[in-house]
Amino acid sequence: MNAPANSNRKAELLANTVEHVAIDQYDARPIIDSMRKMSFTSRDTARAADIWSMSLEDGDCSTWLTLAGSTSAGGCMHIYRDMLKHGMIDVVVATGASIVDMDFFEALGFKHYQADSTVDDRELREMYIDRIYDTYIDEEELQNCDGTIYEICELLEPRPYSSREFIHEMGKWLAAGNAKKPDSLIEVAYREGVPIFCPAFVDSSAGFGLVKHQVERMKAGKPYLTIDAVADFRELTEIKLKAGATGLFMVGGGVPKNFAQDTVVCAEILGHEVDMHKYAVQITVADVRDGACSSSTLKEACSWGKVDVTWEQMVFAEATTVVPLIASDAFHRGAHKNRKKRRWADLFAK
Repeated sequence: MNAPANSNRKAELLANTVEHVAIDQYDARPIIDSMRKMSFTSRDTARAADIWSMSLEDGDCSTWLTLAGSTSAGGCMHIYRDMLKHGMIDVVVATGASIVDMDFFEALGFKHYQADSTVDDRELREMYIDRIYDTYIDEEELQNCDGTIYEICELLEPRPYSSREFIHEMGKWLAAGNAKKPDSLIEVAYREGVPIFCPAFVDSSAGFGLVKHQVERMKAGKPYLTIDAVADFRELTEIKLKAGATGLFMVGGGVPKNFAQDTVVCAEILGHEVDMHKYAVQITVADVRDGACSSSTLKEACSWGKVDVTWEQMVFAEATTVVPLIASDAFHRGAHKNRKKRRWADLFAK
């Protein structure tokens, strides 16, 4: 890696950190109550909040969070952490970037920064600053994150791991005193027994550390660990079989959305009869006309046998504008206080 030019200029651009909101800092109930009497996306948002609260009130329902996109970098990271901490979420299915490049990255003590929209991206490249729309991340720090994944690989037994199992080891490593920022999503999940699945785990900062681990081990003629994506699917389906009724809170779409929904079909293929996901909320800006998974409606998912349409709501909005409202509304209505924490990670304890 070449040293970036003009360190003073880089420091100037990386001056304003993104500050994460937390659901106990504000009470969104009055806003949601008002939106319920409005129209368009406001009323959709209120109905989504109502459905999510219903899923938390349902004592038989296991609630799952799916994450795609960059809302964790954009200020929602602590919302997701707090949802786990307060027993509002039993399972997380996410992109590798959400978990490694954003959450684990900040657990190592690094930050995301508000971007200056007037800067030329070629200048950013020269300074090793990566841009996520209007947010910056220091590439040098991100490569430190890559290297930390490599170090964790070197500590583990060389064998196949599901992403859930590997992320569990990351949480264990953080909890052992290595976290510079305590209470990351990964560390809270480790402590609370909430499994995190990243079905496309290597498509993230983790991938670079894993590749380095494999290449160096192969050169040395030594065994190396691998990520077993099939085990991810099997384990998540096992949870669906144990859980019975399930509710999905989906931020964005992509692989996490489809992976979580597909557990119903997988259970059927394995000879089990399970209910479709009973409650489902998705927040997305994807256009339904492109036929993609991210934009496919929850009613469409019903045709595939994945989601029941009785309690479902699509919210077509940029997620950082509505996730804080829905999550805070549910938190302050307090249905989670009567929920039993499922601790599905304990199913796989050895």
